[in-house]
Amino acid sequence: MRRLFFRCGNVRQSSNIAYHKFMSPHFGLPENASLIYDAACSFSDAEIAPHAPLWDETSYFPEEALRKAASNGYAAMWVSEEYGGLGLSRSESNPALEAIAKACPSTAAYLSIHGMVAAMIDKFGTNEQRKRLLPDLCSMKHFASYCLTEPGAGSDAASLTTKAVRDKLTGGFVLNGQKAFISGGGRSDVYLVMARTGGAGAGGISAFVVEKGTPGLHFGANEKKMGWKNQPTRAVFFDNVVLPPSSLLGGVEGAGFKMAMAGLDGGRLSIASCSLGGATACFEAAIAYAHTRKQFGSELFNNQAVAFLLADMATKLFAARGLVRGASASYDSTHPDTRQLCAMAKAKASEDCLWVIDRALQIHGGYGYLASTNVERYLRDCRVHTILEGTSEIMRVVISRSLK
Repeated sequence: MRRLFFRCGNVRQSSNIAYHKFMSPHFGLPENASLIYDAACSFSDAEIAPHAPLWDETSYFPEEALRKAASNGYAAMWVSEEYGGLGLSRSESNPALEAIAKACPSTAAYLSIHGMVAAMIDKFGTNEQRKRLLPDLCSMKHFASYCLTEPGAGSDAASLTTKAVRDKLTGGFVLNGQKAFISGGGRSDVYLVMARTGGAGAGGISAFVVEKGTPGLHFGANEKKMGWKNQPTRAVFFDNVVLPPSSLLGGVEGAGFKMAMAGLDGGRLSIASCSLGGATACFEAAIAYAHTRKQFGSELFNNQAVAFLLADMATKLFAARGLVRGASASYDSTHPDTRQLCAMAKAKASEDCLWVIDRALQIHGGYGYLASTNVERYLRDCRVHTILEGTSEIMRVVISRSLK
């Protein structure tokens, strides 16, 4: 954690905001998490916010900016310091993702996906895998992708069909199948792949590390998307990919589904935090616009319809942030209800923050529909947050199962 503050230089102080301090992202944060938030704001204000509109417009993958983020620790917040990470808890790290997402939700989301892969290798990998893979992932010399979703197995992850067959002569595996909607696909250097090594159901799934350049690994065309345009998304194909025994994550067969779900618990908190960041940026923009825009001789803010709408936006944003922080504390303490709480936080934040962004666009009127205001970019980027890492409907399945 000391490395994070040192490399960020001067920590940016909270800006003077036009609304009550309880709406500040600092509200209720312990001092260390508040400093981490400010440091991430300082970094993203300088290195991400000025460039994000052009990255979106040109579908440019910002490798240099990502590596600068990695030099400040944002690519490996959940990796132990031994291997180059920061070793932060979710309560400490999620405010950093929120701050980066204020500048660009897509960039923050890719950092979270890359970081999730690195964290899973750190948590579940063998000593050899950690030593070989983590230093380059922490520095983002190598980029990482998480490969779970398939064309016929999205929300129903336990039914995936990508298959890895043990080679009795070498002790390795031969991998065949396809993954869909993979962030970083084609560009990443490391792919964490869930594949079936046993029978039907969750217990037959194992996790593998597949490195770029392995024969038989190839990719589909870059998908044309509504948002997240500054990160490539491709299908990933495995055609008789020969893997050594050392590619099996943790050296254990049949543990892949549990590893994937553990990764997704944290991933859902990450996406929820990215939603909070995007919604906060748009809420602040709506507040500022309502105070500067004149209608019928008065500030737009003085129109009760607008003021009440802003009140509803503030309430949803505050409630979502509180749930995300509560679920983060649950994750850190390994509370038995963590999975359900992470699902609640992800559903609440992704849905309500999307509503806040949409209402911010409405307050801006026609200007909100223009790219120059940036609100429409946040709307496009955050729309997918109700889908990936488990749809809102699947979050409700997870929550409802805990109510039996």
